[in-house]
Amino acid sequence: MTFVQEISKNAPLWTAVLSFFSAQCIKIIIEFFRVKKFDVKLIIGSGGMPSSHASFVTALSTAAGLQEGFDSPVFAVAAVITLVVMYDAAGVRRAAGKQAAVINQMVENIENTGIVLDKKLKELLGHSPVEVCAGAILGIVIGILRG
Repeated sequence: MTFVQEISKNAPLWTAVLSFFSAQCIKIIIEFFRVKKFDVKLIIGSGGMPSSHASFVTALSTAAGLQEGFDSPVFAVAAVITLVVMYDAAGVRRAAGKQAAVINQMVENIENTGIVLDKKLKELLGHSPVEVCAGAILGIVIGILRG
């Protein structure tokens, strides 16, 4: 079997991809109802509800566990990666987003004096714990339904 054939038959991988894009589409729908504006750029954006990162890795873990067994090394690796990604999304990346907001405010204050700087930093980097949990639930559900 060729590499492409093997990849195309990897159910846990495609379950994770489906879950990621499902989360991104849900973000677009939520944002549409929130601001009454359709923003297709959100399909590739980070941050927001639900966490597509959490959805991605929990779908992978769930599908791997269902396929290989929840006592398998494959599931263990996927589960550890899932925990690291979810911690990073709600911790490190969220803190970086808050720091970016403070820096942007400082830049705005400097620009009020007449000095012009390049561009603003992206503030929506991480997720709240609720966004991460919602993404994780979505990933588990998709993992079970596709597994």
